[in-house]
Amino acid sequence: MAVQLFVTCLVDALRPEVGEATVAVLEAAGETVEFPPDQTCCGQPAYNAGFRAEAVAMAARTVRLLDATEGPVVLPSGSCADFLVNHAPEILDGADHDAAVRVAGRVRELTQYLVDDLGSGLRAAADGSVAYHPSCHGLRNLGIRDQPEALLDGCDRVSLPDGEAEVCCGFGGLFSVEMPQVSAAMLERKLDAIEAAGPDVVCGGDVSCLMHIEGGLRRRGDSGDVRVAHIAELLAEGSG
Repeated sequence: MAVQLFVTCLVDALRPEVGEATVAVLEAAGETVEFPPDQTCCGQPAYNAGFRAEAVAMAARTVRLLDATEGPVVLPSGSCADFLVNHAPEILDGADHDAAVRVAGRVRELTQYLVDDLGSGLRAAADGSVAYHPSCHGLRNLGIRDQPEALLDGCDRVSLPDGEAEVCCGFGGLFSVEMPQVSAAMLERKLDAIEAAGPDVVCGGDVSCLMHIEGGLRRRGDSGDVRVAHIAELLAEGSG
């Protein structure tokens, strides 16, 4: 049974290389990957902004599309996976609710799927030391903590100062737009922690957070040579 890749908006529009890496990793793990071509946004941005009617329409379209497929639905994003698992069933009614519940039971964030479902022996590879940033939705809502650590086991790991790894980077989707000063202050704290740890690579499981962190590092100048990569990219390099 094939894996259905739900690639997410940001990957599709801004970081397609992460989508390509995800396909490469899943295929290296022995999976056949299918890509439902009519997929669009899951509805999370509208939901977070309070546009419930628009979120319902987008979520309904997405779950109908995915419900017509078979096999696990894998996402390189804890954020979008969390929406499909925990929120789409809450906001949809009737037949769409039933479809959302069925889809939620099939949704897996990439590292979850590789470690928990496949027990994959794939390991990431990187030039230099690696610090991992756990994104909030995946960590707090899906319990994604040990899975990325297992996949990064072969890398030279460095840790952020005590407690700082699990502190929000400040992106938070529309939060960074609606409360830019607070978002910027949170980002500065995260960047300070990264600089204190001194990794060569910062990796994570959500393109949104990684873009936020990367932009901050580039603006700092001296930190601009730190590579920021999705864990799928490091896994693809390790399996290639």
